[in-house]
Amino acid sequence: MIIKEGTHLTYCTNIHPGESWQETFDNLKKYIPNIKEELASSQSFGIGLRLSNEASLVLQKPGELKTFKAWLEENNCYVFTMNGFPYGGFHGQVVKDDVHTPDWTTRERRDYTIRLFEILAELLPEKMEGGISTSPLSYRFWFNNQQELDRAITKSTTHLAQVVAKLIEIKQKTGKVLHLDIEPEPDGILENTAEMLAYFKDWLIPMGTRDLMDTLAMSREDAESAIKEHIRLCYDVCHFALVYEKPEDVFNAMKAAGIKIGKIQISAALKLAIPESIEEKAAIRNTLLPFAESTYLHQVIGKDQNDKLESFRDLDQALEALDQTDQNEWRIHFHVPVFLSDYGKVSSTQSDILEVLNFLKKEKIADHLEVETYTWDVLPEGMNIDIQSSIIRELSWVADNLK
Repeated sequence: MIIKEGTHLTYCTNIHPGESWQETFDNLKKYIPNIKEELASSQSFGIGLRLSNEASLVLQKPGELKTFKAWLEENNCYVFTMNGFPYGGFHGQVVKDDVHTPDWTTRERRDYTIRLFEILAELLPEKMEGGISTSPLSYRFWFNNQQELDRAITKSTTHLAQVVAKLIEIKQKTGKVLHLDIEPEPDGILENTAEMLAYFKDWLIPMGTRDLMDTLAMSREDAESAIKEHIRLCYDVCHFALVYEKPEDVFNAMKAAGIKIGKIQISAALKLAIPESIEEKAAIRNTLLPFAESTYLHQVIGKDQNDKLESFRDLDQALEALDQTDQNEWRIHFHVPVFLSDYGKVSSTQSDILEVLNFLKKEKIADHLEVETYTWDVLPEGMNIDIQSSIIRELSWVADNLK
């Protein structure tokens, strides 16, 4: 739905299980008309589309695209953003670090992303920008040393430059501006502001510029401008809250570096104070155990009284260290409903979302807003409510707080 002055708000359809295009389309037909009727009956409704690799191979066929475009028109809907992070299965199976597979070192990731952009270019309305969020290059613990990590970054950057070349071609043919939005997250190669800035400065701009100058005979200035036009930041509120970064600081740093924000993913992490006594820690452990589920990674980042951060790759590892820790706060990568701030013994980083929304009232830093609470089917009992009602409640809460 359009909030104001071309700002588009939607939810990410990765909330719905299903990897095939038929399953994806069935979910859209089941949920979107009802959600639209409740929230935006008199206006067009924007969709944040998630396509697996399998689904993208089917939807790219002209007949399937024609059918989908007709359904969008019939239901007064449009697609303006896509989630290109999860390539394969995302529900009902162990995902964990495989959410990064295949990573940006591979042709598979490059080709999948280009295919998504070709689909988006067909679906995107005229005079509207379109974006696709993607992984933070790879999972850092797959690499044993700095040399291996550097090789991975080099390969990834080469593939990103090839995507930029494709987006330049699409813009020349259609006039549509499309951008790839890199989504930093804990334990990705890129996980915070400093690493994102360093990647642009030390890798993407120098390498990408050189590649575009060689392949497209562009000037250095035009090549750098194209990179900054077509590669942007996906600001996932949960992920940046996990690393204890304040939204305004991130936005100002990106602006100073000339890095655009392509999409803001509105999501909340778990947050809790760590007590000192063993008895109270035992109670906290019992509260957190239901969140230590086996589908997704739930990284934990703790902070002590000196603001020193310590990370755990998953919640079960953090719980093993709970009795010995001297940290006084934990933040846990578990996307919880954005409209709640308190869950009894634990709370959420909802305040970071409110800071982002308040900032957006002052300065329009991104056109695309996407609620991304994908964990409804693994939430502990008592937190899991009807998906359609949840989506409506989340979008309504965001819209109300943007007024």
